[in-house]
Amino acid sequence: MSIQNFLSYFMHIDKYLISFISAYGTWIYPLLFIIIFCETGLVVTPFLPGDSLIFVAGTIAANQLLYLWLLFIVLAAAAILGDSANYWIGNKLGSKIFRSDTSRFFNKNNLIKAHNFYEKYGGKTIIYARFIPIIRTFVPFVAGIGKMTYFKFFAYNIIGGILWVSIFLFGGYYFGQISFVKNNLTFVVIAIIIVSMIPAVVEYIRERRKK
Repeated sequence: MSIQNFLSYFMHIDKYLISFISAYGTWIYPLLFIIIFCETGLVVTPFLPGDSLIFVAGTIAANQLLYLWLLFIVLAAAAILGDSANYWIGNKLGSKIFRSDTSRFFNKNNLIKAHNFYEKYGGKTIIYARFIPIIRTFVPFVAGIGKMTYFKFFAYNIIGGILWVSIFLFGGYYFGQISFVKNNLTFVVIAIIIVSMIPAVVEYIRERRKK
């Protein structure tokens, strides 16, 4: 897929989703599950749509083309299971990467620091990261590398997953019926993507100023 086609998909995600529903009907639910699962569960696919896809699914549900509560169950399950898979990948494979005592990036001391950080701030990090594209894909992996206890991780994972899906799904369902949103859905989706990136940009600027 070319960059142009990729951007076109993001900008017209509503049209692509409606076309798929028309062509494949209820197969849309497994597709949405796979996309959200991969976006949250695999560190190699952070580019997949998350916030915008869930919002658009909510607007389509408002038009009776999808079942709202079935969507909620499918998307929430995908978000929670995706983060859990990501955690275990980091947990099982991360320590094999971070073995060196001298490596600048793959140093065992970094594992110890990550463990201490997540034991102290992990809950907030996992919940907040849900609302930051790309960052949310890496946080569970690092939590697993840092050996954060799974019980603690899973508790915050459930809260963050349900909160994330609820805000964007029900936001799309209720606000998607507003005339302005209906007529300018492409621009609304782009705005969601831009706004969701603001926390990451602000944090990056703050870190640069500290340095």
